Amino acid sequence: MADDWQNGGFGLYVHWPFCEAKCPYCDFNSHVSRKIDQSAWVDAYLLELERYAAQTPGRVLNTVFFGGGTPSLMAPETVDAVIQAARGHWHAANDMEITLEANPGSVEAGRFAGYRDAGVNRVSMGIQALNNEDLRRLGRIHTVAEAQKAFDVARNCFDRVSFDLIYARQHQTLADWQAELKQALSMAIDHLSLYQLTIEQGTAFGDRYAVGKLRGLPEDDTSADMYMATQEICEAAGLPAYEISNHAKPGAESQHNQVYWRYGDYVGIGPGSHGRLTIDGEKFATESHLNPSMWLNQVSNATGESVRTSLGTQDQANEYLMMGLRLVQGIDMDRFQALSSTPVPQDRLDYLKDIGMIEHVGSTLKATKEGRAVLNAVIRELLVD
Repeated sequence: MADDWQNGGFGLYVHWPFCEAKCPYCDFNSHVSRKIDQSAWVDAYLLELERYAAQTPGRVLNTVFFGGGTPSLMAPETVDAVIQAARGHWHAANDMEITLEANPGSVEAGRFAGYRDAGVNRVSMGIQALNNEDLRRLGRIHTVAEAQKAFDVARNCFDRVSFDLIYARQHQTLADWQAELKQALSMAIDHLSLYQLTIEQGTAFGDRYAVGKLRGLPEDDTSADMYMATQEICEAAGLPAYEISNHAKPGAESQHNQVYWRYGDYVGIGPGSHGRLTIDGEKFATESHLNPSMWLNQVSNATGESVRTSLGTQDQANEYLMMGLRLVQGIDMDRFQALSSTPVPQDRLDYLKDIGMIEHVGSTLKATKEGRAVLNAVIRELLVD
């Protein structure tokens, strides 16, 4: 169990908490600020990296991911400093994947060249819609034309460029989404992230929905049809799903996200970041202060970490199940049993198999196509108290 994390690898997540504007559907830890002292952020990131590296010596770092917020607002020098520090603290894998999230409105050719020179080798763009009216409803500050131009800039700098789209949007029909998805596939290089719009509490959309002012959302059956159409269209185009919301050509899957889904270890630095770390044979969940100013202040005093929780064996087994079943390939039940103090009741497995929600062959347990469409319900059946 002390080495279980090695089944998933080791990654670094860096959270940049700033955006040019706050989108009404977003529940990520993002803030709008007129003035950002990038040198102060570099200093804080480097302090946190040094602290975590001392707790995880000798590891091979497989992936780095700059998320947010809008990391494409970071100065290339900031990104470079973090990457070089990470390389200095850990052994870099020969094929280390370094991803940076970008919003089309913040893409500049010179800055992107700087990210490339710093070592970034993959970009994930938040395009979200290929329809100007829907971009406006989503609170995005770019147009479709600007998104396509930004995508071209990124493609000229990087071999690997993914982008995100949101479906089941207000007033969107199944036919609308099918046409938009086919347009996206004509642009795509080798990876797409396709998310169903979810209404989260604490967001502007959540507030509107609560008082009946978020009109035109598709019915559940229409949303389900959109999900199934997404699977079929992407698979036919050579980008099958490898995870609930992610599609890629074989070999082009996001390595960083697979550290999460395969239940590896990852350091999380930056306001609101989370981590999973195995130290001296014990697995911990870490959380950081949400407020950017508080996080900076706490880092300079001691640590940006606000909570560290020891995870028991059943907690780990359940997290592995919840994360791993998102992958089309599923989970290894031998690994689950090695973590778990209590097996999944056989009657639950039999029931889900009988109704076509899971496949259980040998030591592999995975959700079927139908099961992935209602994955949360499948997982609830399988979780062990």
